Parts: sequence; structure tokens; C-alpha cells
Amino acid sequence: MSEWVALIIAMASACAVVVAVVVLRQHRPIEESTDETPDVIEYITMMIGVVYAIVLGLAIAGVWEARGAAQDDLFREAQSLREVSDRAVVYPVEFRDQVRADVDAYVSYVVNTEWDYMKKNGEITEKGDQLLQKLQNDVATRPPASDLESQSYQPIMDRISQTSEARDSRGQNAGPTMPGVVWLGLIGGAVVTVGMLFALQIRRTPRELTLALCFSVLIAFLLFMIWDFDNPFSRSVSVTTQPFEDLFPSLNLGG
Repeated sequence: MSEWVALIIAMASACAVVVAVVVLRQHRPIEESTDETPDVIEYITMMIGVVYAIVLGLAIAGVWEARGAAQDDLFREAQSLREVSDRAVVYPVEFRDQVRADVDAYVSYVVNTEWDYMKKNGEITEKGDQLLQKLQNDVATRPPASDLESQSYQPIMDRISQTSEARDSRGQNAGPTMPGVVWLGLIGGAVVTVGMLFALQIRRTPRELTLALCFSVLIAFLLFMIWDFDNPFSRSVSVTTQPFEDLFPSLNLGG
């Protein structure tokens, strides 16, 4: 089931719950007057709505920031590898080709194999670590043979280190970033917030019912959006391998 189908089901379910509760309340005898709502209930409902809106805003900002950080880390990983490949021009042809072959092997593995594994399992692979380690070992164990190689050695090693750091960050962000206790608060807050609508003695008038439905659909949509952004490398608005494809066009990664 796609994410958009899940969103439609969630919003339809929220609408169905609101309508069902309203209809049941209308068929149930109520002793209290429905003409007026006590001021204290209106005040409490307003405060609950404000607090929950703040919580939703913080949650949305948090998952969006995590997604942006994941995108930046991926670009940094791809850019660092591109610079390693470019800076290898100072080496003799045989070793230069070896370094570039190591870079291409790592990039191809990440895009064609590791990416799908990471999306399904929420972690990076040991094979990717080994390929990056091989690149680092090949450069680190070859002593510079000229002044130009000596000057390029440390910048290349720095770029490899940046790649490793970016890879580690990608691994840490591979799964959902929102703690379970936060989801408990978000879902519980949604139930309480929507439930407070009925404390205002909502009836089946078209205007009141329409407003209640719109409010419930909005909360369902916001919760879905948080869930969709919660995993930066999966779901419908995930971070893609586009930086690798743009920086390594010769590998035909998008094909």
C-alpha cells in the first residue's frame, strides 16, 4: 500500500469517527442543555488546541531538519568522493586508475545495492564499509613519489575522512528519527484535541459538522506528513541518490 493511499485512509477514518460520534450523541438522550457551552470548557479546549499546535509545529520542524541534515550529509559524501577522484590526477596512470576504480566501485555499490538495503533495514552494510576502507588503505599505504603527490596526499586523505564521516551520519539517520514516546504524545494529543470538539456540544448542523471534519482531516494530514518525513531515506519524500548520479555521470547510475 502506497503512502498516499494510507493518507486517504487515515483522513477518511478521521472523518468517519467524527461523524459516528456526532450521530451517536444525537441519538443518546442528554440531560444537560445544548444551547450554551460553559466558558471553562471553551477555555480548556482553546488551551489544548494551542498546546497541541505547538507540539505539532516542533515535531514538523524536527523531522524536516533531520531530512535536511540527511540530504546535506549525502551531498557531502558524494562531493568528497568526487574530489578524491579528481585529485588523483597527480598520481601515475596505474595508481590513478586504481584510486578512481575504488571510488567508482564504492559509488556503484551504494547506489545499486546498499541504498535498497538501507531503506528496508534502516542501516548501512558492512560491504560498503569495506569498499571505503579499501580506498583509504590504497591511498594511505602508498608513499608520495614527488612533491606534487606530497602536497595532494593530505587533502585526499581529508576528503576520504569526510566521506567516512558523512557515511556514518547516513547510517545513523537511515531509520526513523522520531522516538516512540513522541509518537505516543502526538497520537494521544490528536485524540484529546479532536475529542474536545464534542465537549463543545457539537451538533449535526452542516456548519458545525463541516468544521469538525475539516479540523480532523487537518490533524490526520499533519500526522501523516510527520510520519512521511520521519524516515529521511524512505517513503514518498525521501532523500534520493541524485547527488551521486549528478557527480558521477560516467557510471550511468540512474539508468
